[in-house]
Amino acid sequence: MSKSDNMLSILWLLKSRKQMTAKQIAEELEISIRTVYRYIDSLCASGVPIVADSGHNGGYSLLEHFNEAPLFFDLQEQKALIHAAKYAQEAGYPFGDALESAISKLKLYTNEEQLEKINRHSIGFDVIHSPIHTPKTKTLQLLEEAVANETTLSIEYIKGNGKEQSSRQLDPYGLLFWKNRWYVVGFCHLRNEVRSFRVDRIITIAETDQKFERPLDFSARQFFMNSILPGIQDPAELISVRIRGHKSAIDNLCEHWLLGHVLIERSVHDVHFKLDRDMITFYLPYLILSFGKSIQVQEPSFLKEKLINITSELNNFYQS
Repeated sequence: MSKSDNMLSILWLLKSRKQMTAKQIAEELEISIRTVYRYIDSLCASGVPIVADSGHNGGYSLLEHFNEAPLFFDLQEQKALIHAAKYAQEAGYPFGDALESAISKLKLYTNEEQLEKINRHSIGFDVIHSPIHTPKTKTLQLLEEAVANETTLSIEYIKGNGKEQSSRQLDPYGLLFWKNRWYVVGFCHLRNEVRSFRVDRIITIAETDQKFERPLDFSARQFFMNSILPGIQDPAELISVRIRGHKSAIDNLCEHWLLGHVLIERSVHDVHFKLDRDMITFYLPYLILSFGKSIQVQEPSFLKEKLINITSELNNFYQS
């Protein structure tokens, strides 16, 4: 048998017989005692909690909580993992090869009936993302390792205008995927503050010999959402936006990535949001125009005036 098969057999033996000596395992599997020791070490290194008791009644056993747990995933768990893998691959998950290997092993250790059911469920399940930039796999892998190991990185980064680039050191706190792009959130030594960076704008990246301590309970997701939802933390500065329209259009507005977070109340045909003035002036009009005549702004008046000005400018532009 192969190494993996023998290691799996050792697990089965320890689960079924509770405790066995190296000699008993060697005789059962027809391998040498030295090989048993080597496989036991490999299992321990992979996280299996094997306990070695010395003495006349000693031997190898599994910790009770591990021994009571199922050794394999059931059908629903297998199906969920394979479906989740499709999401991850479509998002440009940086450890795609390891993910494929894990799924292959998952299918390898299933019986024919389970495998047939898994394949039937997989055939009818697909994920389609909007086209994304080719993910920088090596960069994402290095970032993920640096986040886990709390290692400071040295990066060359292209600024938002696409023309300037700068060198800086970064303590990466977390990676996140948002609107078909990968971002890293961390402490920027150049700006002396926590910031977010688009991974596709990182030109070069290298580890340093410096270590950092990640802030306790820091959430990269929460920081990022706060940065793209200005004014949410200061309710007194927010302005009411009331819109009336067709039910389907109102539904779509409420499901929007921004408006869904600033929803106050809604009915079938009416909805009430609260945003800051800059967001209402410079972002919201262009979103509203995409809905055509299926919705109508009730307030504030300056938003209606902004819509009139934009449409007038467009009219003049296309008539000229």
